[in-house]
Amino acid sequence: MAVFDFSFYKGKKVFVTGHTGFKGSWLCKILAKYGAIVTGYSLPIDNTFPSLFELSGVQDEVNSIYGDIRNLKDLENALECSKADIVFHLAAQPIVKDGYNNPVYTYETNVMGTVNLLECVRVNGNIKSVLNVTTDKVYLNKEWVYGYRENDELDGYDPYSNSKSCSELVTHSYKNSFFNNGIKPQIAVSTARAGNVIGGGDFAPDRIIPDCIRAAIKKQDIIVRNPYSTRPYQHVLEPLFAYLLIAGRQYEDPSLQGFYNVGPDEVDCYSTGDLADLFIYYWGDEIKWINKSDNGPHEATYLKLDCSKIKSFLNWAPRWNLPKAVEKTVEWTKCWINGGNISACMEQQIDEFLAKQ
Repeated sequence: MAVFDFSFYKGKKVFVTGHTGFKGSWLCKILAKYGAIVTGYSLPIDNTFPSLFELSGVQDEVNSIYGDIRNLKDLENALECSKADIVFHLAAQPIVKDGYNNPVYTYETNVMGTVNLLECVRVNGNIKSVLNVTTDKVYLNKEWVYGYRENDELDGYDPYSNSKSCSELVTHSYKNSFFNNGIKPQIAVSTARAGNVIGGGDFAPDRIIPDCIRAAIKKQDIIVRNPYSTRPYQHVLEPLFAYLLIAGRQYEDPSLQGFYNVGPDEVDCYSTGDLADLFIYYWGDEIKWINKSDNGPHEATYLKLDCSKIKSFLNWAPRWNLPKAVEKTVEWTKCWINGGNISACMEQQIDEFLAKQ
């Protein structure tokens, strides 16, 4: 990890969109731990699944404003109330399959949501650092065996991936047109293109680890739809600390703003079937996975990131390999199943992550 003191965030006013989601809840937990004054903006909590935001206790550690990222006026008012000088934009429709089922909503949320957020930043006047969180799926996927770099072509295939490509382009336009053109005080803006994340508290549908957990709890076979697809899997703490690093460093030195891939080392680019094997090993029960393609819509077979840029510019490096990431995900899940202290479990895992050299 880079030589960066995360106590930088103590007393900083931070605005987080999508703060009640999986990544958002972990990010808010970390920010609260470091003494940041956090205001979150998101839709009301969906009670369809257990809520990590509620389980973690982070709802008592941040100020929550509930609203739709598509509503420009409400978002502008929320950002103004926060008095924030650092913004993390995580609000999104994040599921590939849902993008096929509801493309209009996906584009409205992921593209116009980004436009609205950056427009609010433009008129706010107080913001110094903005990070837009996108995805590794923004690239035109050519099924290459080597990792995509930040200067490779953007052209996501499906509505989710493509909407995130558009979000990248919107960010680039706002940077050039409004934030770094010499007319106003410079606002440092970056995007972070992270790989597939796993970790405790992800209850989303159509994701491999949540699917494994649901099957294991029911003692059923795990259904793996695309066992030979390769993805850059990583524990959720990996990209989150990269996000904090990027936003903090560019706050101090705007020349470091840019577009950053955030993913695991090449040895941790596993197939989905191999990831399921790791889960079964750490879960410990007599369960198995079966290959059962659902003949669903197109998804890339091979996807990998080249993270040389963030390693070189910001001295960042992954900390937990994929076996450790799966082990920690299972640890969190069994704490939850057994009625343990989720907040304490999360803080312990954050401490362990930072202690790893």
